[in-house]
Amino acid sequence: KTTVFSLIERFYEPESGRVLVDGRDVTNWPIGELRAAIGYVEQDAPVLSGTLRENLLFGAPEATEDELWHTVRTARLEAMVTRLPDGLVTTVGHRGMKLSGGERQRVAIARALLRRPRLLLLDEATSQLDAVNEAALRDTIADAATTTTVLVVAHRLSTVTMADRIIVMDAGQVLAVGSHADLIAGSALYAELAATQFLATAPS
Repeated sequence: KTTVFSLIERFYEPESGRVLVDGRDVTNWPIGELRAAIGYVEQDAPVLSGTLRENLLFGAPEATEDELWHTVRTARLEAMVTRLPDGLVTTVGHRGMKLSGGERQRVAIARALLRRPRLLLLDEATSQLDAVNEAALRDTIADAATTTTVLVVAHRLSTVTMADRIIVMDAGQVLAVGSHADLIAGSALYAELAATQFLATAPS
């Protein structure tokens, strides 16, 4: 699944078939233009030493104050900014050590969104989060999806149940495509994963 992202970003070239972005083969995009249109957040996204503002503006130093605060709200960071002693100019520490795991991930998503990407790629972005932080991040993803296309790689199904389209892959093969409800009814593998994961997290 992560290989799919690498193909989209042209870190690999396909040996067969095509990868299309906006209906255009990625090999026909100038590589700088293609990557400038993509925001990418990994499962342990780096937060840099410096202030929160510097982290957010790292990829979009020309962003306006209004754009910055709109992104802060989209990423559900407003309460955190209010809590921090110096707001956006609070120093976050080495690798963001003053922030929780969920906050670091939302900072990384905000940083990617501030660049106004055509595609936002989230690679297991919730895999290390607890249920509360994962829920907050799901809300962030849902808000982001109103203005950009979001592609999510996830083993944790709760992250993707709200997606318009889910692609079930196993050993590099696409097994099924559909909504959460479609796949519960029509994909044995997806239904088994859902039963296992949601049963394991259900209150006893």
